[in-house]
Parts: sequence; structure tokens; C-alpha cells
Amino acid sequence: MSHVDNVTVLGSGVLGGQIAWQSAFKGKSVTAYDISDDAIERSKAAHERYAAIYIADVGANEEDIAATRDRLTYTTDLAAAVGQADLVIEAVPEIPDVKTKLYKEMAEILPSHTLVVTNSSTFLPRDFAADTGRPEKYCALHFANMIWRMNLGEIMAHAGTARKTVTEVSEFAIEIGMVPIPVRREQNGYLVNTWTVPLLNAAQTLVTNDIGDPEDIDRTFMFLGAAMGPLGMIDIIGMKTTYDVLAHWGKESGDTQMSANADYIKENFLDKNLLGMQTGEGYYQYPNPAYARPDFLNVPDISAVPNLVSAILPE
Repeated sequence: MSHVDNVTVLGSGVLGGQIAWQSAFKGKSVTAYDISDDAIERSKAAHERYAAIYIADVGANEEDIAATRDRLTYTTDLAAAVGQADLVIEAVPEIPDVKTKLYKEMAEILPSHTLVVTNSSTFLPRDFAADTGRPEKYCALHFANMIWRMNLGEIMAHAGTARKTVTEVSEFAIEIGMVPIPVRREQNGYLVNTWTVPLLNAAQTLVTNDIGDPEDIDRTFMFLGAAMGPLGMIDIIGMKTTYDVLAHWGKESGDTQMSANADYIKENFLDKNLLGMQTGEGYYQYPNPAYARPDFLNVPDISAVPNLVSAILPE
């Protein structure tokens, strides 16, 4: 059993909000931190949506939800957020300078015993270990979106991570209902995103270059038995996170198509405040996306043929 009772989640966006809610649901005292009151209010609204989801899909009752709410605290004060933390989970945007600045600020005010983990989906623990001021107490614990269903926690250390830290983090992951997934060596993208990012980028390329309709692209993946396709996944991950990842790695690698995909997401979604499931609209509209319809993969009626022909040979 871990010694983690008080958890602070830095960043209350899509996944940060889910981590905070799940941790509180599983009995931890949780502080959700973000830089603005607006971000905190969005997180509170998301938590109310999660309450309904946990009752419908997880088997929670009203008492469970009330107890979860009681264990949650929200703040925009970093010192107050981390002052009593046993574990800090960093879930801020995938922008290296943002993470570095936060770690350096936090290093001055953390209790000596506090463990720190990053939920970064693409960067390595060694990229930020020194900035934490406690590299031996630092590693990665990466969650997946829809945490109540995709309950995995990828754990990746760097060369200076203490064995005790990995033990505590692994125990914590189990305590909040996660399946720990060990990453044996540092790898950008861990296990999940090593294959997910190329998949999402390839699907986005088909949209950016007007090769296929988003729903049809997703259908080609869902015929394999998946519950949703890659563009539906982008909605759930969130347009901001997807943009940050594609923009960064497009620039780093010199991949002009990846950069073009990032630009497409910015122009067609971010600039219109369409963030995906978080705001109710991205490639699909929520809470009832088209890909969840029972007939989404059905053979169409013969009357659909003219539209199919026009898509292939525009007049």
C-alpha cells in the first residue's frame, strides 16, 4: 500500500480533470490546480459530467459521487495546491517551456517527501528531471483518455529515478484502479502513443489533404472492431493536446505534413473554440456522436449512390 493520501493534479484540462476525479473517486484527497478561474470552472463542469458517467457506466451511486465531490478541492494558488501533497501529477499542456517553468517554480515550495510524476504523452522524464529539484522522486505516469474505461497507467523512469519512487507510483496506480504498464526504457510516446500518434497523424493527413470524409476514415478503422476511429479519438484526446503534439513534433522532425495537420486543426477547430468532446463539438457532436449510432457501419440504402459518386467524381 502506498503512502499517497493527498494528491495534487496540475492542469485541469481534459485528462487532468479525469485524473483528479478518478483519484478522488477511489478515495484520495485531491487538489485540482489551474492558472485561471475560468479553467477551474470548466473543470468543475466536466466533473459534473463525469458524475453522470460514473453512475451510468461505472456503477457508482449518489453516495459515491457525494464522497468524491467532498474529496476534491480547486485552486489557482500553486503554493496552496502543492503544500500538503504526497504526490503531484503534472498534466499541463504538451509544451516543454510550460512544463519547465512550472517544475522550477514548484521545486522551491514542495515538501521534501513529495513525489512528482508527469502525465506527458510524448516527452521523456529525463527532459525535466533536473528541473524538478528531486530527480530521484520523479518519473512518468501516463494515463489514457476516458480513464474510467481505458484504465491503464504507463510508468516510465529515467536513469536517476529511485526504485522506491517507482514502487510507490505503481502502488498508487493500482489503488486508483489503474493497470500499471511498465515501460522498460525511455521512449518518446511510451507504448500507447508510439502507435497512436502515427495513427492519428495518418488519419488527419487524409482529412487535411481532402482524401476522405472523417466519418468514412473512421469507418475503415471501426470495421476492425474498434469502438471509434482515429478522428473520434482526436475528439476525446482534445484538439488542443493534438495540436500541441503535432505542432511540436512536426517542427522537431521537419515533417511538413505533420505541421500542416497541426495548422488544419488550429484553423478549423481551435480558432473556432471547438475543442472536441470537451466543448461538445469537434469532428463529431457530443454527447451523441455519429460513430456511436447502431447503424454507423450498416450497408447504406441504394439511394446513397449519387452522393457516393459525387464524392468520387465531383461535378
